[in-house]
Amino acid sequence: DVQLVESGGGSVQAGGSLRLSCSVSDNPYCASCMAWFRQAPGREREGVASKVDGKSWTYYADSVKGRFTISQDNTGDTVDLQMTNLKPEDPAMYYCAALYGLCSFNARYDYWGQGTQVTVS
Repeated sequence: DVQLVESGGGSVQAGGSLRLSCSVSDNPYCASCMAWFRQAPGREREGVASKVDGKSWTYYADSVKGRFTISQDNTGDTVDLQMTNLKPEDPAMYYCAALYGLCSFNARYDYWGQGTQVTVS
């Protein structure tokens, strides 16, 4: 099975930046869509950013557009989420997810990481 491991979470002041990384392994068939989701306590999980595997196409939630950037290295083994100008509404557990299908936040993703916590003070 595909293994996804997130890293890079932590605590930052409002206006600061963090870079999250998702290490992808055991992905022989190359998931067609990689995405980042987040879930804050008491709130539903929401899609943050998605990217078609191996392509430049990306999509962002309105709440993070212009502040977050999703990227993938050339090997496809790492998917990063660069977060800038972090706001008080951004704290959450952030999850990396992989999908064998069309990129959509509403799709049922096939694989999930364990999450990494982001805190904004």
